[in-house]
Amino acid sequence: MRWIHIIRLRLRSLFLRRTVEQELEEELRYHLERDVEAGTAGRTIEDFQQRKEECRDMRRFNIVDNLLRDTRFAIRQLRKNPGFTLTAMVTLALGMCASVAIFAFVDAALLKPLPYRDPSRLVGVFGSVPLFPRSNLSYLDYLDWKKQNKVFGSLDLYQAAPFTLSTPDGPRPAAGARVTDGFFRTLGIAPVLGRDFYPGEYLPGPQRTVLLSYGAWQQRYGGRRDVLGETVTLSGAPYIIIGVLPQEFHFSPVEPVEFWAGVDSTGYCETKRSCHNLFAVARLQDGMSVQAASANLKSIAQQLAQQYPDTNRDQDAAVAALGDVIVGDVRPILLALLGGAGLLLLIASVNVASLLLVRSESRRREIAVRSSLGASAGRIMHQFVTEGLVLVVSGSAAGLALASWAMRALLGLIPPDFTGHLTFLRGLGLHGRVWAFAGLISLFAAVLFAVTPALHFSLSKMREGLAEGSRGSAGNTWRRLGSKLVVLELATAMVLLVGAGLLGQSLYRLLHVGLGFQPDHLLVMGVAAPGAHYPKDAQAIALARQVVSRIEGLPGVKSAGFARRGLPVGNNGNTIWFHVVGRPWHGEHNETASRDVSAGYFQTLGAKLSRGRYFNDDEDGSKPGVAIVNQAFVEKYFPGEDAIGKQLAYFSSPRVTQIVGIVEDIREGPLDEAIPPILYTAFNQSPANSFTVVVRALQAEQPLLPLVASLIREIDSDIVTVGGKTMSDRIHDSQSAYLHRSAAWLVGGFAALALLLSVVGLYGVVAYSVSQRTREIGVRMALGAQPGSVYGLVLKEAVWLSGAGILIGLFSSVAAATLIRRLLFGVHSWDVQTLMAVACVLGVSALLASFIPARRAAGVNPVEALRAE
Repeated sequence: MRWIHIIRLRLRSLFLRRTVEQELEEELRYHLERDVEAGTAGRTIEDFQQRKEECRDMRRFNIVDNLLRDTRFAIRQLRKNPGFTLTAMVTLALGMCASVAIFAFVDAALLKPLPYRDPSRLVGVFGSVPLFPRSNLSYLDYLDWKKQNKVFGSLDLYQAAPFTLSTPDGPRPAAGARVTDGFFRTLGIAPVLGRDFYPGEYLPGPQRTVLLSYGAWQQRYGGRRDVLGETVTLSGAPYIIIGVLPQEFHFSPVEPVEFWAGVDSTGYCETKRSCHNLFAVARLQDGMSVQAASANLKSIAQQLAQQYPDTNRDQDAAVAALGDVIVGDVRPILLALLGGAGLLLLIASVNVASLLLVRSESRRREIAVRSSLGASAGRIMHQFVTEGLVLVVSGSAAGLALASWAMRALLGLIPPDFTGHLTFLRGLGLHGRVWAFAGLISLFAAVLFAVTPALHFSLSKMREGLAEGSRGSAGNTWRRLGSKLVVLELATAMVLLVGAGLLGQSLYRLLHVGLGFQPDHLLVMGVAAPGAHYPKDAQAIALARQVVSRIEGLPGVKSAGFARRGLPVGNNGNTIWFHVVGRPWHGEHNETASRDVSAGYFQTLGAKLSRGRYFNDDEDGSKPGVAIVNQAFVEKYFPGEDAIGKQLAYFSSPRVTQIVGIVEDIREGPLDEAIPPILYTAFNQSPANSFTVVVRALQAEQPLLPLVASLIREIDSDIVTVGGKTMSDRIHDSQSAYLHRSAAWLVGGFAALALLLSVVGLYGVVAYSVSQRTREIGVRMALGAQPGSVYGLVLKEAVWLSGAGILIGLFSSVAAATLIRRLLFGVHSWDVQTLMAVACVLGVSALLASFIPARRAAGVNPVEALRAE
């Protein structure tokens, strides 16, 4: 019964607060009147409010009242100090914005599970050779791996396959992919309309089938449900549409994709074990690890190497989690950016904490008065907590709004050609884990901002604050705390500035790396002609010659050429096995990247011929095989020899090829990778109906793009042109350039904000120190001190603080830079020039920030300073 009574009283206190408050007021006033009559009113009046507060505390259900009262008081306090409030909110919002925006990208790429069934069991499966640790594999090897492995529940193939789509308006390029029949079942994806491939349906049969992506279904077929059974012509072959994939489905390694068709198991490459053109995805059996799968496939690869020594010698296998395959080179960039955003958030938090400490010093007397009037330590702590929460809520709301805008802005900066491969960024925004992360940041900030000023005062110090006649104690306390915080800010800013400097220097060197050709006034465009129109080699050669001849006849065109199997600043292309005729050979694989190029290709690129000659246009299949190699090829396979005249024999062809020229190294692959050996062969000796045209313009090349495309289609209306762009844009939008540029700009932005915040923090410490030492400075000047000595007195403190921060930051920067060494290009993590330049920038900025308060101190009037004290 007693507990029921207590609960009833407390519920009454919670829901009938006005009635209970009135009853309490009447009761305490009654006791006060009795004490007045007894002559003890002095002590009782002093304790009246305190007793009232104690009674409220005893009820334990006055939280709502206190919270509302403290919130209103906190808002009034913040409105009375707009400068402090705005500075603290903007600082916190910037830190919140950077951290949340970058975390959203990290979450989308690294934390969010892949949109497949049980994604932790999905792995990417690759071949592996010394030149390419994760290379594609042959169809025949795949069949053996699928049959002999003991670790996969399923194993399926995929490859990107650009199609030519026949439409009423003529042929159009269409993004596509080829997969084996169980690919979507391996991923755990079911069509939203129609059906999946039947087992074995990708094998040769009476009809070919295709699945549509959801986007292609909506855009090309208007979302019609009767699309099933319709026939679509892709690259001249009819396909029957059997299904539509879900809207949320994507597979980054081959995206963007509109049409999903079956792997052509009867293709030229698929019938040769030496031809590698496919990748695989697998689902691990229960209890199997990536390491166990890798060991099992490696053992199979070794058995195949013994069974097929001609084709599989030195061929290995590699297995990696599918998430790692999809994210690829983006992971280190995102982690580095998240670290930079975290450091910026730390500086912002320290800065706001410093502002709160300064403000708490100015409120020392107020807190002491409240304590003397009966406010308990817990009650005052509650007030600090409320003020911190009000500040955090306001700053966090602004920060989240900025973060949402920043995400959209960053997505807009991604080049269109690169966006298709970043499908994991779809749906990027404020949701789920991003909200949780923002909540953790807000909680951390709330605790920091509430506890920092509260712990700065003890109850005894609050009471002593009433009797303090000078500000020396308070000033010394703040100078000790504030100086430590400023040193931390400066050291953190130093880390960010060094990181930005190293990344910026890496970007500069990347964009100025030797290309081996002249990218200015150069444009490229893909050409895909229907194979049915040009089935013979002579017809393909005639088409290529006609395209070049017509383009060179355009006004403003200097020359034109073409290449097959890759272009500069792309990937290293296909590889070929060979051995040098006349040298001992025991079946080992000498592997090199290769290109098929026209006679005018190198002249159009502006590449330099080191020795020998270029190809002649009449060197076709009826003439002896000829090849041109780069310097890297000579250094690897003919060190100290003359490569001109040497003959090479290919494993896949009886033709013997003679080296007739050597060109300076052209950066065929990514900008940040070493140039591999490259073998250039004559296009006319292995022609194809698809190639890429390169055009050298006399002036601006951009206006020529539509003219070139129109001219090519005039030759044959069924020809499709793809990806026309300038070489400068190709370099600028390349994956390596984009990743390095993004890291440099974002970390540079963080560093600029960190520099600003740390300098403001230093200014605040020095300015507050000067304000607390006004009397001391006045006495010094009254005794004859010159302004120069006052400058020295103030700047000395700034020099010590900035020096300590820079010194700690130097050691921290070298340690932090080692963590991003994978992102650096052509520069060491301990680059002395960068370290010294950043130290000078930070030191000069710190001195400039300290000069204003030093000047104010030197201008102090001794008489006014002493009178004020």
